Amino acid sequence: MSGEVEVESAPVPQFLLYGERPEKREPWFVNIEHLADRSRDRGWRIEPHAHPNFGQVMFARSGRGVITLEDRSVPFESPFVLVLPTHCVHGFDYEVDTDGWVLTIEATYLKQINARLPEFSQLWAQPRTVPLQRDSDEALEFHRSLRGLEREVESKAVGHVVAAEVLLTSLFLMLVRCNKSDDAERTSATRNDMRLVDRFRELIDRHYRHDWQVQDYASVLGVSLAQLRATCVAATGQQPMKMVHSRIITEAKRNLIFGEMSVEQVAYWLGFSDPAYFTRFFKKEAGTTPSQFRKDTRDST
Repeated sequence: MSGEVEVESAPVPQFLLYGERPEKREPWFVNIEHLADRSRDRGWRIEPHAHPNFGQVMFARSGRGVITLEDRSVPFESPFVLVLPTHCVHGFDYEVDTDGWVLTIEATYLKQINARLPEFSQLWAQPRTVPLQRDSDEALEFHRSLRGLEREVESKAVGHVVAAEVLLTSLFLMLVRCNKSDDAERTSATRNDMRLVDRFRELIDRHYRHDWQVQDYASVLGVSLAQLRATCVAATGQQPMKMVHSRIITEAKRNLIFGEMSVEQVAYWLGFSDPAYFTRFFKKEAGTTPSQFRKDTRDST
């Protein structure tokens, strides 16, 4: 890659909470609010956006709708949980009077909690949906824990920060146990494995446009190429280069869906010196050409 033409990416709107500009918040920042409070006055539609420094959990207790999740639309019916890592593009079309909670957690604090259990890091490695059975013990317990967390976040009582952290940890554990996806069931990844993979993902976010090879990442991380490969496979089921390619494709799709750059401009912005090679790369990874992907996605909205 290593393109010479630099153009600005057409960014997806980024917020702290929806409609609020991103800003630096103190560590331990946690916000919990009813999803109806932000969606009711907007006609029950939340436009696609991202939160660069915050992870979110959305719990729909009643109602239904459709989630825009990066490049796909996901219908949901309550009770339903959605886990949204930082930077993930998402939007919602809710049925009128859908209700539940949206939990927003500062990224540093989220990372600290996730370090306690490898399965927590796996849970937050990618956006995921966790359906719950109506009136099940899990759905009722999740609801009770969220209500308790809401009280503690709003409280000024002694120990409210500690109590909130206990409830957050409990919520994450419930999600891990309810989640049935393959990566949540991996048992071979250790806490150290997940730390290394988290550092690798952070490096990918900074350098995916710079044509780094896996050896470059391994050198910066201070591990051998073989160790990085083994750790990524154990923790995610993917080879390191596949993780890099997935990040490039994610950013390409975001620009093709939400931006106005031409396919050629997207290629150059991503670091490709040859737009034709970008088209071949995209088709291999995504199964269609960038132009066709843009057309199909926009025709479906």
